[in-house]
Amino acid sequence: MATSFLSASHLLLSPNGEARKCRLMGTTQSLFLSNKNGVISKFHGSFVVKSMFGMGRKKATVVKRETVIPDPDYRLPVAFLGLAGGLAYTDNLFGAVPVGLIGLLLLVQSTRVKFVFDDEALEVKIGEQLEESGENAFVGGKNRWKYSSFVNWELWWPNFPILVYFKETQTKPEGQIHFFPVIFNGKQLYDVMVERAGPSKTSGPK
Repeated sequence: MATSFLSASHLLLSPNGEARKCRLMGTTQSLFLSNKNGVISKFHGSFVVKSMFGMGRKKATVVKRETVIPDPDYRLPVAFLGLAGGLAYTDNLFGAVPVGLIGLLLLVQSTRVKFVFDDEALEVKIGEQLEESGENAFVGGKNRWKYSSFVNWELWWPNFPILVYFKETQTKPEGQIHFFPVIFNGKQLYDVMVERAGPSKTSGPK
């Protein structure tokens, strides 16, 4: 049987009596168009409904989460510098020098390193201008990890946070572990990690 390819536009009545425009295309057979009240029309010549009663639908609104940057916290570097001062006071220069250097390094990093939590990922950036931090010096790859790749994370210790740990599968499928000194506001850091990466086994900072 010969077939024909037809294209037409028809005005149909919706259940509330409004006219709706329908674009039809097809090749053989008969087509019945119906609504809640029953059959509206019968068409001959095989039509396929391309669009019908789809007008007026609202698109879903996607709300993005705000970017969060925890404030710097100098308690950890000050603690190291205080310990170094105590060691120096007792003439233990062998211990005071490395501890003091760690304290100075953490103090400098506290003023320049930023944890930036955007809508989909945690990224390490540098300075007030939030410049790119480049590739990770230890494991390679960009210092940006999607929350969906996080396997687990911890904050040690909540009352006086020293280290934040997390494991992600973005760097490598079997999982990559990261440790960072907590040179940020521990409460802000914990709250945003819970919100974006899910709960941790540790309790929240007091």
